[in-house]
Amino acid sequence: MADTPEAIRKSIRTYLLIGGILFAGTIITVMVATVPALDIGHHGFDVWDAILGLAIAATKATLVAAVFMHLNHEKKTVYWIFGSGLFFVFWLFALIGLAKKDPIHDPFFFGSKSTTPAHMTTPTRR
Repeated sequence: MADTPEAIRKSIRTYLLIGGILFAGTIITVMVATVPALDIGHHGFDVWDAILGLAIAATKATLVAAVFMHLNHEKKTVYWIFGSGLFFVFWLFALIGLAKKDPIHDPFFFGSKSTTPAHMTTPTRR
């Protein structure tokens, strides 16, 4: 921690700088979501908007964890724990993407009284 007045002033400057960056990140997030000129990908919300939003959120979360939660002064074990959490989040999104790409086409998942939709069945030959 800070012991001298100079170190305290330096800490305050660092906190104000990171706070300003977080505020700017919030404004950029809102602008990306509302200003059509900043819309990436297709018109409206799509996968590219989600990726950009998650990238901004991950950057802001990393800044909060590193500076305000003082993880930048911790031992290597904390970095491994934090990194493994990021690793598992990445794979969680990857699994969700795989499930979205290849959904389950089983009548059980459409309810007990419903049948498989026509576009999911194979035509029968007579």
